[in-house]
Amino acid sequence: GPYVNVESNLSYPDGDYSSATTDVHIGYEGNTTDGKIAYYVQGGPALAHSESTDDTETELSGKVGASIAATEDLAFYGEVSGISAGEDSAGDNIINWGAKVGAKFVF
Repeated sequence: GPYVNVESNLSYPDGDYSSATTDVHIGYEGNTTDGKIAYYVQGGPALAHSESTDDTETELSGKVGASIAATEDLAFYGEVSGISAGEDSAGDNIINWGAKVGAKFVF
């Protein structure tokens, strides 16, 4: 069903604060009738702060993900995310993409 997810990701290269992005997403999650595949989609504004400019920009971001149960104890998952990042010098919109994949074993 529907949900709200607020998540903040901070960056500290070499131990010094560099930036933070806070997502304020509305999403929907569900699973197949047999329960072997779970999925979600979420999106909304992202508040991106940079220490170098001491400025906060409002961007748009979103995520789509799923997990698949291989066995009762093992699941594989993946996520694709994107966030707007203003425009380049030609005036084209920039989107920064990310992805992750993994496995979770429960014992």
